[in-house]
Formats: sequence, structure tokens, C-alpha cells
Amino acid sequence: MSKKVLLVEARFYEDMADALAEGAIAALDAAGVAYERVSVPGVLEVPVAIKYAAETNKYDAYVALGVVIRGETTHYEIVCGESARGLMELGIKDKLPIGNGIQTVENSEQAWARCKMSDKDKGGGAAKAAMALMYLRDSWS
Repeated sequence: MSKKVLLVEARFYEDMADALAEGAIAALDAAGVAYERVSVPGVLEVPVAIKYAAETNKYDAYVALGVVIRGETTHYEIVCGESARGLMELGIKDKLPIGNGIQTVENSEQAWARCKMSDKDKGGGAAKAAMALMYLRDSWS
């Protein structure tokens, strides 16, 4: 049975989002897994989009992609914590396999190091995590 993964991309930092997606797509292509992409404005919308998509039963796993760079206010902590909490709740309560590729960093240099395939390739890592959870869930179904 063929599998399909949904990439949910927060597009607040367009170039970084593209770099994360590039890594995720390369990992999915290498595994022979089909995918679709959807964009949302920021990382707080990622868990909501995944919940909406899960209700369609069209996808076997999800990859959350985005970047949060610390600013001068407490908004950073709220965005980081709430997006991670939302993804964990979906994984645990709704039993959804989700690879969390949302990067929470101090500055653009750290963000680029994590986004680029040639460096830390966190987009690829998130796609691999989503597939690992998908296959683990399927092995117990």
C-alpha cells in the first residue's frame, strides 16, 4: 500500500521554509513516499492545519516545518512552546505520526545551519522521523 505524507510549511521565513522543504522532499523521495505540501503563515498555524488534514484521512503522516527566531519579546517562548505542545498533543491524543521540523533558534545563522541540506538538514530529519513513526504505528496496527 502506498503512503502519503503531508508537509505543512510555515512560510514566515520564505527562504528558510524552502530549504527545510527541500530536505524533507529529498528524504521522502529517497524512501519512495508520496507527499503533498500546504503552506500556513506561521508555526502556530501548523498544528491546526495538521488537525484539519487528519480529519480528511488522506495522509499517513505529517511533517511540520518552520522557523522561529528569538526576538526582543516573550512572543518567542509562547510561539515555540505552543507549537510544540500542539504537535505533541496531536501525536499522543490523535495518534498521528508527526515529524517536528520547526526550528527554534537564537538567530538567522543558527536557523540557516539547521535548514540547509548541506548542514544539519533538519527538514530531512523531520521527514525521516515522520516516516519512522508511521511505520512503527503500522507495525502495531
